[in-house]
Amino acid sequence: MPTRTAGPPPTLLYVIKQVELAVRAQLDDILRPARLTALQYTALTVLERHPDLTSAQLARNSFVTAQTMADMVVILRERGLIDRHRDGADRRRLVLALTAEGRKLLKVYRGKVADLEAKMVAPLTQRQAAQLRTSLSACRAVLADHPPH
Repeated sequence: MPTRTAGPPPTLLYVIKQVELAVRAQLDDILRPARLTALQYTALTVLERHPDLTSAQLARNSFVTAQTMADMVVILRERGLIDRHRDGADRRRLVLALTAEGRKLLKVYRGKVADLEAKMVAPLTQRQAAQLRTSLSACRAVLADHPPH
C-alpha cells in the first residue's frame, strides 16, 4: 500500500476564504428569522457606521457589485429598513440611510452576531484576537482600492 505524503499546508488565501464561508453560513442561519441575508446585514451595518452613502459607495463597502447592491436596495427599501433621499450637501446625489426600523433590526441581532464573533475567536487570547484584527485590516488596506470604513 503506497504511503501518502502530506502536501504543503493550505495557503493563507484558502484559509481566509474558508473562514469567510463558515462565518457567512452561520450568519445566514442567525439572520434567517429576520428574512435577512448576511450580505443585507453587512449593508445595514455599513449604513449604520456611514450614513448617507450612494448605492455605489455602499456596494464597495459591502463587498458586492453595483448590480447586486441595486437589487438589495430595492428589497431593503421595500422592507422599510433603509430610505433614499437627496444629499443635503449636493442635491444632485441620492444617498441611502437606515430607517428607525433598520436600526431596530440591527439592535435585535447585534448580540447574536457578537456571539458568533466571540465563538470564532474563542481559541485565541484577547491579544491574539486584537492582533488578528490588526493584521487582517493591514492586509485589506494594501489590497483595497479605497480606504476601509
